[in-house]
Amino acid sequence: SKYASLGALRSAAQMVPYEVSIGLILITVLICVGPRNSSEIVMAQKQIWSGIPLFPVLVMFFISRLAETNRAPFDLPEAEAESVAGYNVEY
Repeated sequence: SKYASLGALRSAAQMVPYEVSIGLILITVLICVGPRNSSEIVMAQKQIWSGIPLFPVLVMFFISRLAETNRAPFDLPEAEAESVAGYNVEY
């Protein structure tokens, strides 16, 4: 039905900003560390741990990760309390 499609589109539209923020956060880390090889990023942390100067970015990554996995309080796209919530329309 068209309501299920609209609900799924709404759910997908709510998840896109979290994916964009995670991508920008990862780009920020890559710019600050320099190398794009994951083993070189780990080796660069021997001198100073990247979590200290990039603490605000670490907090934003944690919040975006919670939102991406639909943990509370970001579980609105698939709210169980609603009778009509995206993919639940067909049930």
